[in-house]
Amino acid sequence: MTPESVVTIGQQALTVMLLLAAPLLITSLVVGLIVSVLQAATQINEMTLTFIPKLIGTLLALVVAGPWMLTFFVDYVRRLFESIPGAVG
Repeated sequence: MTPESVVTIGQQALTVMLLLAAPLLITSLVVGLIVSVLQAATQINEMTLTFIPKLIGTLLALVVAGPWMLTFFVDYVRRLFESIPGAVG
C-alpha cells in the first residue's frame, strides 16, 4: 500500500463524510436562519426557540435524504472493501 493510495482513501472518506452531512447541516442552517428572522421581526429573544424547528427540519431532511445517504454510503463501503485485495497485494 503506497502513501498515495492511503491519501486517496482518506480524501474519498472526507468527501463521503461531507456529502452525507451536507443535507442535514444545510437544512439546520436554513431553518435556523428562518427562525432567527422571525425572532428579529417579532423581537422575541428566546435562545431555545430554535431547537424544536431545527430538530423537526433535520428529521424531515433525514426522512427525505436518508435513502440516498444510505445507498451512497453502502456503495462507498462496497467499493472500499472491493479495493482491499488490490491495495494489499
